[in-house]
Amino acid sequence: MTTGQLVEAPPEMPRASSTALNRTLVVVIIGSMMSVLDTTIVNVALRSLAETFHASLTTIQWATTAYTLALAAVVPTAAWAMGRIGAKRSYLTALVLFTLGSLLAAFAWDAGSLIAARAVQGIGGGLLMPVGMTMVMRAADSERLGRAMALGGLPILIGPVLGPLLGGWLLDATSWHWIFLVNLPIGAAATVLAAKLLRSDRPSDPSAAPKLDLPGLLTLSPGLALLLFGLARGGEQGDFGTLGALLPTLAGALLVAAFGRRALTARQPLLNLRLLRDRRLAAGIGTLALFTAGYFGSMLLGPVYWQQVRGVSPTEVGMLGAPVGLTVGLTLQIAARRIDTVSPRRLITAGVALGALGMLLTGLQVGVPDVAAWRVVGSAMLMGVGAGMVLMPTMTTASRDLPKDQLAAASTVLSINSQVWASVGTALFSVLLGTAGLDPAGFRTTYVIAAGVLALGLLPAALLPGRRP
Repeated sequence: MTTGQLVEAPPEMPRASSTALNRTLVVVIIGSMMSVLDTTIVNVALRSLAETFHASLTTIQWATTAYTLALAAVVPTAAWAMGRIGAKRSYLTALVLFTLGSLLAAFAWDAGSLIAARAVQGIGGGLLMPVGMTMVMRAADSERLGRAMALGGLPILIGPVLGPLLGGWLLDATSWHWIFLVNLPIGAAATVLAAKLLRSDRPSDPSAAPKLDLPGLLTLSPGLALLLFGLARGGEQGDFGTLGALLPTLAGALLVAAFGRRALTARQPLLNLRLLRDRRLAAGIGTLALFTAGYFGSMLLGPVYWQQVRGVSPTEVGMLGAPVGLTVGLTLQIAARRIDTVSPRRLITAGVALGALGMLLTGLQVGVPDVAAWRVVGSAMLMGVGAGMVLMPTMTTASRDLPKDQLAAASTVLSINSQVWASVGTALFSVLLGTAGLDPAGFRTTYVIAAGVLALGLLPAALLPGRRP
């Protein structure tokens, strides 16, 4: 080997790393987009499904509830699964389960079979986000983590906006079967690409893999499922005081608290909550909790407002929401690149403030009878700018300096945090809207309260690092 060869060899390392990162992003984006779009499409189709299966809307809503409960039950196992069989095999398992659940749902013959199929989807969906996020964080170095997280998380932000548009079109142009059949080619492509593009990371010594913390699993998984179920029932009934909502909520909270105590004392807990001693991660989780509750929780308000107050069709609802999704996606790409070079505290607090302002303006607009549609959409786009500046940049900041062997636990905690607080926000605003009334004044009140929840995110955001990465 010559001296020239020795000098020119090192530059190959960044290119190899960049190739591995790009391959991981391709797989994660496709898988995440399939999962998020499916969830929002089904929400649009609930009324049509109830008519098809001659079931009540309350019964058919279990198709959504079953998915959420299965997802909540399996998310806590993500870190253990990655340690046991590797991230690649965990992700492949998730893709196969989600695609299989889609196939079963497409050929459901009654409400019960549809609900069971959606539970299978939920098991796969619960692993897709934390495992995908972990693979992206492992493949990216600190200088490119912001860009990588932005691309990997894009489906989570734009899916809830594009999903209703696609769902409305599929229902109008085809049949309900296609809201599930559309997942089959996407799932098959994602599975093939994952098998070919992802590097194998199966533990070389299976005996050294972490053991399953069974007591932790038996407290956290049912605890999250009961908590989310209670919140969903309270939101549907418009009252958290009923036994059907209060008992599961309290039981779930107690089980989650019991898990928290065990996680801080056990030698090998299901999730290492000692990570929360890291100020950056704790501040990021606090910021995301409040912003997620306000932003994702308020997403139910727009479709209900447009259909209930303005009388537009599901397809038109999707079209009105599309500009917001494009705004979020564009802002996210810019902000996520900037988070690698600027003060996280300044960028994220500015985003929280803009999001709260956009939410407040949206509330003031919808409170005016027959207000011009562009004014409501414009206010929501400002809120979208704030969301793009907060969600993925905060996740990047929270996990940037963690050791590689703790990334699986961190991504699982972040996923649980988002799932729980999105459900809290949805339930809260469902109850508030039902109490305030389905009229312009009621929507204005609910949006203003949502703006206050977003603004509370300024408190933990102020604890984020003030220096550049």
